[in-house]
Amino acid sequence: MMYFYVDETGHTGPNLFDESQPVLSYGVLSCKNDLNDVTSETILKLRKKLGVERLHAAELGMQRLSDISDEILALQKRFKFRFDIWQVNKKDHAIISFYDQTFDQGLNPAVTWSSYWTPLRYVLLIKLAHLFDDELAKKAWAARLEAHDDRSYALFSEVCQTLLSRVHALSDARSRTLITDGLRWANANFKELGYNCKQNKEKLRIMPNMVGFQSVIHGICSRLNGPNRKAEIIVDQQSQFNTTQKELSEFYYQVREQPWEIGPGLPVMDLRNMPAKPLVFQSSTKNIGLELVDCYLWIFKQYMAKKELPKQLERFVYLNSLTARTSIISLEAIYERSVEQFESLPELTAEMMRKSREFTAIEEERRLKHCI
Repeated sequence: MMYFYVDETGHTGPNLFDESQPVLSYGVLSCKNDLNDVTSETILKLRKKLGVERLHAAELGMQRLSDISDEILALQKRFKFRFDIWQVNKKDHAIISFYDQTFDQGLNPAVTWSSYWTPLRYVLLIKLAHLFDDELAKKAWAARLEAHDDRSYALFSEVCQTLLSRVHALSDARSRTLITDGLRWANANFKELGYNCKQNKEKLRIMPNMVGFQSVIHGICSRLNGPNRKAEIIVDQQSQFNTTQKELSEFYYQVREQPWEIGPGLPVMDLRNMPAKPLVFQSSTKNIGLELVDCYLWIFKQYMAKKELPKQLERFVYLNSLTARTSIISLEAIYERSVEQFESLPELTAEMMRKSREFTAIEEERRLKHCI
């Protein structure tokens, strides 16, 4: 049996451009023991030592957390629990969301298959992202959330027109062509894209909170390291996203049997280890595991924000970083992974080049029929 305790920080609702909270983070604490049972005696002593009813990191601050960090590390060593952190850069998410919907080759026939269903999507995404500034990203995101078609299209069209006016700045001619044709088709066929969210449930599904929660589930499946292992996933209770989180976890369990191969060279979505038991939602005031993961997440958040930490907390972060699994969804991370991936590709043979040219010719003939 495995226990997973999930907490979140950096939530700003639909506002992705709050300068004080640029990143949404999920922390996950995992253990083979129920932390409510095995750590309760020690946690009660720590609360008494600090004179608090519970360990809430933001209220305790760095110094008081450093005062109890050795005791928490001793618990961690004794019961072998692990901490993972999954993050989403919220500004970047607005641009990534625009690309994912506007340049979806299944919706936009002016887009090549390879620029959406292979690692070339990352190349075109990064090229497109260079044309955005914060104000334009805000308009693209506002258009996503605007339920009224005409109002959404007015914003969307302004974004497309501005990007088209900037596309000449790209040095790569092929990228200029693909981005120009994709944007022109999208601007002329807005309704076919389904770009804007009509209902609140649709809006919740595209928020960074749910994108990050997908990473949480994948991380839990990886930690379980085998199918049919029993697990209890305890998520901090809050009103906005718990229902959507529950629906996502249930869907993932239903499709767990077959790994999803999105496209050649793209990550495989492997959910075979997805546990059967539904998510449990609890208040951190009633669950010691959630109380602890709040402390871990807050400390790591300060570290990742490059805040100066007391030596005890520096040691805390260092020891956990040896076993932690971390990932961030951001344009910078996508760029770094794509560079690494392309640098590791084997040298193409003459036969591979020939087949590539044949495929490109067929793809281009199809695409050009839809270009405006």
